[in-house]
Amino acid sequence: MNANAGSGAYARLTARFARIATVREAAAMLGWDAAAMMPPGGAAARGDQLAVLAGLAHEMLTAPALADDLAAADPGPDRWAAANLRLMRRAHARATALPGDLVEAQARANAACETIWREARRQADFARVAPALAEVVRLTCRQAEALSAALGLAPYDALMDLYQPGIGAADVAPVFAAYQAFLRRALPLAEAIQARRPPPPGPRGPFPAAQQEALCRRLAGAVGLEAEHFRLDRSAHPFCGGTPTDVRITTRYDEGDFAGAVLGVLHESGHALYERGLPVAHARQPVGEAAGMAVHESQSLLIEMQACRSDAYLGWLAPLLAETFGAAAGEAAGFAPDTLARRWRRVGRGFIRVDADELTYPAHVILRFRLEQALVAGDLPVPDLPGAWRDAIGELLGITPPDDAQGCLQDIHWFDGAIGYFPSYTLGAMAAAQLMAAARRAVGGLDAALARGDLGPLVGWLREAVHSRGSLLGFNELLRAATGKPLDPADFEAHLTARYLTDPS
Repeated sequence: MNANAGSGAYARLTARFARIATVREAAAMLGWDAAAMMPPGGAAARGDQLAVLAGLAHEMLTAPALADDLAAADPGPDRWAAANLRLMRRAHARATALPGDLVEAQARANAACETIWREARRQADFARVAPALAEVVRLTCRQAEALSAALGLAPYDALMDLYQPGIGAADVAPVFAAYQAFLRRALPLAEAIQARRPPPPGPRGPFPAAQQEALCRRLAGAVGLEAEHFRLDRSAHPFCGGTPTDVRITTRYDEGDFAGAVLGVLHESGHALYERGLPVAHARQPVGEAAGMAVHESQSLLIEMQACRSDAYLGWLAPLLAETFGAAAGEAAGFAPDTLARRWRRVGRGFIRVDADELTYPAHVILRFRLEQALVAGDLPVPDLPGAWRDAIGELLGITPPDDAQGCLQDIHWFDGAIGYFPSYTLGAMAAAQLMAAARRAVGGLDAALARGDLGPLVGWLREAVHSRGSLLGFNELLRAATGKPLDPADFEAHLTARYLTDPS
């Protein structure tokens, strides 16, 4: 094979993968529409549409001509091209391990189950969705077995690898076990410190949804999102979707409390900023995509938890909240920075993962990590999931959910087929603390900028250290390049100790 043939094969591959990425972008927009805009009656047709697009992308990725080019391709000396080719081969190996009928069946089953889940959660009726979830789990197990055989990974590891490449259960389990031991010591101490202060006053609502939405748009713009490249809409479960040039954020509004919407948008803005910062020169190529969901979660949690719940940022945000919601003089204390800090950094043993504080949140992830391993291994039948959930959260947090809506029905992920995703949340939280510590060392005056509501210096550092690298590096390699070391949970525990285990009195 001569060099020209190898370079020609690589050029054809980049064109093929750009087309595949475009098909997936179309599916992403249909998925956003299903969650934010589609009337319920469109669910069946939408499931068909997503299934066809998934099947089309799979056919393109498994085409014989693509396999021939993968065998012949020569990316030359460029490290980005070499990494791109490696990721192309990985994607092809995954795709060829899965029959096309399974890919389409999963897309249909996931869409159908998600639709049923919405009503089941509203009615706190697990039995309503259990048969559909059983089908999702059955198909996911088929997927895991096929990937396991092709990639030489354990079945559950093969699913985890879909979301954060290169990280398996053996990497995560000791980290989670150590955190559980830390939580066992830290949570009672944090609760005792908190109990020595009176509960923080809360401003009185109502807080009109229209005012909340206008504020959320302003905050998203203030963190760095450009109006011409993002939308803000409503959905049952906040998320960030779309494409790097057309980012779609959703949230939900509670007129009795604006915190969920505000903090949710700041969180999703972190995801959006990552997408907006990916390397344009490698758009629609595997190497130009995000480096995995743990990295993605690190970016959202860094913005929301590390930066926007800091004392410095809350000092800027507090008067803006008071101005937006028209705080009367007698209610000013409810909008004070110290009050916001105590309310938004309050520790509690709650049932709902998305409402959990930083200290207890990993317990919710550990619970799901263990249960989904049992589901994939066949050790936990789907009908037994509610009871297993209650037992697990009782062990971890000493609480029992009153119904399944506050238990195993609360998250969309399993009902949408995302099994193996949950570890990314806590890996991302740990990485966020590590990255923030590095940013503080590298960026002078970072807290002074946050006190002005200016995330520019922080986002600028993230653009260079994380966003612009796309998938050039793996999870630990990216952290090593940005912070000087692979994942180190000690930074997360140090952050939590400073924020929650230091008595301000």
